[in-house]
Amino acid sequence: MLIVPTGTANLASVVAAFHRLGAGVRLAERGREIVAASHVVLPGVGTFGAAMARLMGRGFAEALRRRIREDRPTLAICVGHQLLFAASEESPGVGGLAILPGLVRRFPEEVRTPQFGWNEVEPEPGCRIVTRGWAYFANSYRATEAPGWACARSEHGGPFLAAIEKGRIVGCQFHPELSSGWGAALLARFLALESD
Repeated sequence: MLIVPTGTANLASVVAAFHRLGAGVRLAERGREIVAASHVVLPGVGTFGAAMARLMGRGFAEALRRRIREDRPTLAICVGHQLLFAASEESPGVGGLAILPGLVRRFPEEVRTPQFGWNEVEPEPGCRIVTRGWAYFANSYRATEAPGWACARSEHGGPFLAAIEKGRIVGCQFHPELSSGWGAALLARFLALESD
């Protein structure tokens, strides 16, 4: 299994979570590795712009787009999930991977931002990897629509996308690696996806 370093992720917790599941983990060094790997994880904490600059600078962005177009098992976490969208209010003028249209927006002013802590995840019909449960979130920005994707939602200043799924692609706004046994079970289901 391959992890794409964004330069803004807490890789230690992600690597440890997969090691607990018995998965061998390595970090991507070249774009062609991203295309060829059986399973890829795109983690991220920090800012949308910094993470996207790292992907572009290392030649990883187009490899990720190709991989996702080919429906190869890919898990995007937190800012990695946000990078699947076209852009974010957090980094005006910076384009994302644009797998999905739309702008990732800041939570409304009337709620605590960032959202730190546990929140309930409620999947819609069609979700296979994400089940109902409680997940750990750490985010100030969120997406609200993912046309054509199966969605799981949470509430914080209104409904937002906790996770999205399409084929073998999964995006999680929450941190499954920090979400106790429920998150570990999600990661195990991701690892069980066939790669070809």
